[in-house]
Amino acid sequence: MAKDLDWGNLGFGYVKTDYRYVSNFKDGKWDDGELTADDKVVISECAGVLQYAQTCFEGLKAYTTEDGRIVTFRPDLNAERMIDSCKRLEMPVFPKERFLEAVEKVVAANRDWVPPYGSGATLYIRPYMFGSNPVIGVKPAEEYQFRMFVTPVGPYFKGGAKPIVIKVSDYDRAAPNGTGNIKAGLNYAMSLYPIVKAHEEGFAENMYLDAASRTKVEETGGANFIFITKDGTLVTPKSDSILPSITRRSICYVAEHILGMKVEHREVLFEEVKDFAECGLCGTAAVISPVGKIFDHGKEIDIPSGMEEMGPVTKKLYDTLTGIQMGRLEAPEGWIHEIR
Repeated sequence: MAKDLDWGNLGFGYVKTDYRYVSNFKDGKWDDGELTADDKVVISECAGVLQYAQTCFEGLKAYTTEDGRIVTFRPDLNAERMIDSCKRLEMPVFPKERFLEAVEKVVAANRDWVPPYGSGATLYIRPYMFGSNPVIGVKPAEEYQFRMFVTPVGPYFKGGAKPIVIKVSDYDRAAPNGTGNIKAGLNYAMSLYPIVKAHEEGFAENMYLDAASRTKVEETGGANFIFITKDGTLVTPKSDSILPSITRRSICYVAEHILGMKVEHREVLFEEVKDFAECGLCGTAAVISPVGKIFDHGKEIDIPSGMEEMGPVTKKLYDTLTGIQMGRLEAPEGWIHEIR
């Protein structure tokens, strides 16, 4: 039976649910894994994750569709991206089929926590892995734990997605040839100081430029950029230090193959930004957050779509993608994974 929650007023925060999935890596292999009701993680004071931040994570969602099914959106891409993160951080790969099996098990076991269709809420799924055995010299851990929990979350934007104001950051998010293209916990730790400063100054987010030349747009602390040109082309920044957003890749497919738009995935010079008609941030949590203004050290860049509502092309992309996720529109093959 569905939990008696005020689904329409849920925040974007953690709520303890009934079950989570745990698997341990020891002696060169993963154990069989299991669901557990215990939400506590017990590790050594000298665990690798605590000493040298050897950890990575993922984020995806389960939805109730219009016809009452419970589905997840492209979980295979999350599995593949986590594999890339593990390889870069010298962690053992959690196999793709095991990852997908864990998603199925943990969502099915917490079926009563999946918000109903139309509530605006979703079930957020958080897989993560960390080095668990004692490590005091700088080296990879030998034992690891993979975990996956779920939590119901409200809509990222209460009352609709109003355009936000962001600033160009003085800080660098990721180094060339660094870890910007994987979902490492340390990337997000580095972004905390700049985002707190931005919030104190009245901005919703930071725009990070490339660390090498500070002339090209990269991403924000937790989302990829999308731009719409005056002639209706979708442009997304290309860089080896940007996280390959699953939402961004899906938006590009929707734009090209469903809406018939021209799509460019290329380097975007910061000096071009003033010439775009629309701007947005895309990611799992909000899908698309429209941007209305960008502050650059005293100079203000006003995006033509304005501060009142999402630009018309961005809105069409948002409505199409969320329509696919919620089962209102037909999905490309393999995008929707039903939980039985």
